[in-house]
Amino acid sequence: METPGSQSSLHRANLERVVRAVRLAGSLTQAEIARTTGLSAATVSNIVRELKDGGTVEVTPTSAGGRRARSVSLSGDAGIVIGVDFGHTHLRVAVGNLAHQVLAEESEPLDVDASAAQGFDRAEQLVTRLIEATGVDRTKVAGVGLGVPGPIDLESGTLGSSAILPGWIGTRPAEELRGRLGVPVHVDNDANLGALGEMVWGSGRGVRDLAYIKVASGVGAGLVIEGKIYRGPGGTAGEIGHITLDESGPVCRCGNRGCLETFAAARYVLPLLQSSHGTDLTMEGVVRLARDGDPGCRRVIADVGRHIGSGVANLCNLLNPSRVVLGGDLAEAGELVLGPIRESVGRYAIPSAARQLSVLPGALGGRAEVLGALALALSEMGDSTLLDGTLSAATPVFT
Repeated sequence: METPGSQSSLHRANLERVVRAVRLAGSLTQAEIARTTGLSAATVSNIVRELKDGGTVEVTPTSAGGRRARSVSLSGDAGIVIGVDFGHTHLRVAVGNLAHQVLAEESEPLDVDASAAQGFDRAEQLVTRLIEATGVDRTKVAGVGLGVPGPIDLESGTLGSSAILPGWIGTRPAEELRGRLGVPVHVDNDANLGALGEMVWGSGRGVRDLAYIKVASGVGAGLVIEGKIYRGPGGTAGEIGHITLDESGPVCRCGNRGCLETFAAARYVLPLLQSSHGTDLTMEGVVRLARDGDPGCRRVIADVGRHIGSGVANLCNLLNPSRVVLGGDLAEAGELVLGPIRESVGRYAIPSAARQLSVLPGALGGRAEVLGALALALSEMGDSTLLDGTLSAATPVFT
């Protein structure tokens, strides 16, 4: 047993610091590892050499600032993580390795009226199929990140009453999937995972304070403060869709009137165009028609953008983020929606907060949440297991 404060325990702690830095970033140069961990360049060089000899990391030549450097990433065969994203109408699963490389990914339609048990059964089948497709041994599964469209109570792990999937309210998604897969499962709402995905792989890279706004069947925000997802004590932080814009407005599913969601979510926006465009119209179709010049669709998207901008202005005044990333189908409208958002922010946010804010479309599209689920699984796994050569004490039970 290592004695706390001994040379061996200090060395072990430094090993774990380096592995954690690389695991969270995907790959880093040795200079970046030194800056991230606070260790000296010489210490980092020795630790990387030791980890490379032990098969924990891979080192490849690269360049940084015009100079030759060495990029360090976790070994591609050190293990895999799984991301599962349940949406209002879809199920998406991805398998990635610890070097942040996606090995397999697949999406399929999901019946919104299906029971939670049916949904988790489908997820188990899809996970099994994708693992088999990668050819990776199932004992290499380090963990699963799971995204659901609604708030998760941090104490009980139950899905809250404002979830988009009504038949799932009160369920414990992490517990359900863990019982089927036999590996650690970490759950969060889809907006938080979208923020994680964009922060690791997309439009939020290099930013420590941002808000990811997802506009789909509902409206939610994933908040990143000082580089970490902020969930609040009850797990409901970021419910921007329930900011009141008009107390005499339409009744929202939360029971209040005039929430932002009633002016921006698909279920409220699409009926505005049904008389002129038919009942089969989707938000994806509205965006496509708007980009092709349809005046009605352009007007509706501009109105939605101004409403979202009002909510973003409130965020700016309260939290002062440096970036807002727009996700969901609406982001594909580009400047047709981003321009009105910026217009409202400029009008309603305090000038200093508005000046510091950039508003960008998400870079990952519909993949943001499932990639965020991979990032969640990567962030929650322990580093000591990598150093000990075993990824999980639990043996997967799925077949």
